[in-house]
Amino acid sequence: MSKIAIALTIAGSDNSGGAGIQADLKTFQMQNVFGMTAITAVTAQNSLGVYDIHPVPLATIRSQLKAIAKDYQVSALKIGMLGNADIIQCVAEELEKYDFGKIVLDPVMYAKGGAALLEPNAVDALRSLLLPKTEVITPNLPEAEALTGVQIVDDHTARLAAEKLLAMGVKNAVIKGGHSQNSQSDVCRDWLFTQNELLEFDTPRFDTPHTHGTGCTFSACIAAELAKGESVQSAVKTAKDFISAAISHPLNIGHGHGPTNHWAYSQRGK
Repeated sequence: MSKIAIALTIAGSDNSGGAGIQADLKTFQMQNVFGMTAITAVTAQNSLGVYDIHPVPLATIRSQLKAIAKDYQVSALKIGMLGNADIIQCVAEELEKYDFGKIVLDPVMYAKGGAALLEPNAVDALRSLLLPKTEVITPNLPEAEALTGVQIVDDHTARLAAEKLLAMGVKNAVIKGGHSQNSQSDVCRDWLFTQNELLEFDTPRFDTPHTHGTGCTFSACIAAELAKGESVQSAVKTAKDFISAAISHPLNIGHGHGPTNHWAYSQRGK
């Protein structure tokens, strides 16, 4: 019997199912990885916005991680919404105790509709406590700019931001170009910066409002592939293809920023 790959997500719950823990689990499942969770916050949201955020007590976060570590061998960890500096410190402390494999960090700062999901004073904690532990970080342009102080407008400034992230201890940085000011372009470019090389991933840009949970899904797919033993380069390529399929085949549900289609990648050619 082959070993089952297990991936863990530490993130917030999205009751509408498009982002957060729910998107991560859907992505893990579609990529044939068994998903486990540690929930950091319970949110009330839909495609129109975020209405309430309730952080989970630190003791409960610690208990969730202890329970997983005590019984399972996790091969990769995806970290999403943490919310505040106390939760960041809590997670960082627990990661000193347990080995959950390679870490993919999605530095969630804002919801699709613009609601803040990370307190401003928590950015320094994210930089100092989690970035040095991170195998792959996946910021969008606003998040990369907030972390590095570099305004990203082209390939050159993306490299400058990535170099700062790598200097903070991150092993690999994926900077996502979906928020590019050149949004009229037919191409959406993501950059993967490793210690030794730069890879560019270009896909068509799709005109759709249904992009809720794209960042969560993308980073979860990277974690799923790493859990299966794939290289970082291969994992990012698969994740780019996965999220492109999910965006380009919208479910068309919700009256605002609806969710992406987690089935689409597996149904190619059908």
